[in-house]
Amino acid sequence: MKKNRQPLGRRIWSYRASYVMLAPFMLIFLTFTIFPVVASVVLSFTRFNVLNAPVFIGLTNYTNLFFTDEIFSTAVGNTVVLALITGPLGYFLCFFFAWVINDLPHRVRSLLTLVFYAPSIAGNLFTIWLVIFDGDIYGYLNSLLLQFGFIKEPIQWLTDPAYMMAAVVVVQLWVSMGTSFLTMRAGFNTIDRQYYEAAAVDGVKNRWQELWFITIPIMVPHLMLSAILSITAAFSSYQVATVMTGFPSTNYATHTVMHHMIDYAYIRFDRGYACAIATILFLSCYLLNFVIQRGLRKVGR
Repeated sequence: MKKNRQPLGRRIWSYRASYVMLAPFMLIFLTFTIFPVVASVVLSFTRFNVLNAPVFIGLTNYTNLFFTDEIFSTAVGNTVVLALITGPLGYFLCFFFAWVINDLPHRVRSLLTLVFYAPSIAGNLFTIWLVIFDGDIYGYLNSLLLQFGFIKEPIQWLTDPAYMMAAVVVVQLWVSMGTSFLTMRAGFNTIDRQYYEAAAVDGVKNRWQELWFITIPIMVPHLMLSAILSITAAFSSYQVATVMTGFPSTNYATHTVMHHMIDYAYIRFDRGYACAIATILFLSCYLLNFVIQRGLRKVGR
């Protein structure tokens, strides 16, 4: 039986009320999301210093990035290390703590949810870690290690390249557990207890089986959102490293791709080069999100 296909114009007119309601969002989305991305990609093929008109130079920015810019290579390595540790580890810690807290009494659950989410809403609350990692004997960590005899002299946690990345990873992991954790908590609240009761009748015997056969498949949409937030946060992180170790950091030990982009965009005013860095960062995040979403969809089937 043939389907009754209406002309495109008539179909659009039949849904005109929906398009009118979508128009404000689409206008804002196109103006502040799609247009900047497209403009960044276009400018990445130019030499642009804001004062003069962009000059097309082809792939020069990209060849310089990958073949002559040693600091960019260092930034990529630091970003990958930071992302590989804080991204997956923060993601699984958020899921684990949300899973554990889910079965606690309501008041305790609400209090712990606020505690875990606090780093995301408290702005520069992580600056308390500057006191913990202070390089003199009055820094909390140095004081503790000296007191128990683990070290003989204070460690310069935030200026010695051997320790700077470790300190930033710890603080970044603490900061990154806010929004993803709240997303996981929301996911657990959407699961009806009847699923677990029915699974118990079908032979599910313990909480690990409940987690694998019921909780994770139902929470796939929330897991996807949390994965996107974790990846984006891991690859775009720079604020913690800037506050903790300065910009630029000693020997570029905590210099990330975001730092490199900010350097060329707002200090050197080489916006074309900065747009090339932004484009590479965007494509990296997109590819990782695509791979992770494909994997989570298979788990949810």
